[in-house]
Amino acid sequence: MKTIKIAHLYYDILNLYGENGNVRYLKRQLEEQDINVEVHFLSMEDKIDFKKYDIFYIGAGTDANKEIVLENILKYKEDIKKAVESNKYFIVTGNAYDLFGKGIQKLDGSFVEGLNIFDYTSTEEEFRIIEDQYYSCDFIDSKILGFQNRSSVSNSNGDALFKVIKGTGSSPATNNEGIHYNNFYGTYLVGPILVRNPYLTDYLVEKICNENKIKYTTPNKDTLSYKAYHEFIKNFYS
Repeated sequence: MKTIKIAHLYYDILNLYGENGNVRYLKRQLEEQDINVEVHFLSMEDKIDFKKYDIFYIGAGTDANKEIVLENILKYKEDIKKAVESNKYFIVTGNAYDLFGKGIQKLDGSFVEGLNIFDYTSTEEEFRIIEDQYYSCDFIDSKILGFQNRSSVSNSNGDALFKVIKGTGSSPATNNEGIHYNNFYGTYLVGPILVRNPYLTDYLVEKICNENKIKYTTPNKDTLSYKAYHEFIKNFYS
């Protein structure tokens, strides 16, 4: 039986909005495909071996905790670049998205260096973006549901993950949101996004199966997660 190893990074301090639900849901859906899944919880005091894992998940936290994590994760900058280029999976949600750009322009005028994996800069704003989001994307037909509560915006350059139907993009000036490069999926959305968007999770699971030469079985759609997804769209966006 194939084993997939998931590293849940900074699970203890970047876990607002029930973001750990993304990892639990992804694990369950992979196990439905007869895949053995190991989840490793790694944080500040752990040594992270980016060659050891197949999937890396990092979620949202307070702005203060985000900067604590940034200081810690910078030592893995080159390892993360290599992992992204070698098609390791990264699922990055909420303000953890800010870690992977050039840096963060702060309200006080200072600039904090980021991982510089991607060519965008995040900027702290005095306003907050707090609202439900309704997006589309180019690799699945189903629409994307999510929520944002953030005080930073980014001038994302590169391949957007989503297109805005209703809501806000990476900044209020764009209809693009997030970034999709190789198997890196980064978005400001929280929710948790994989639980709220079972078809997005299906896409990821099928892709992982195909890449590992595992026969993919279409999951049962008569379950609570799919029903909740369709009910939300029917009630709010139809």
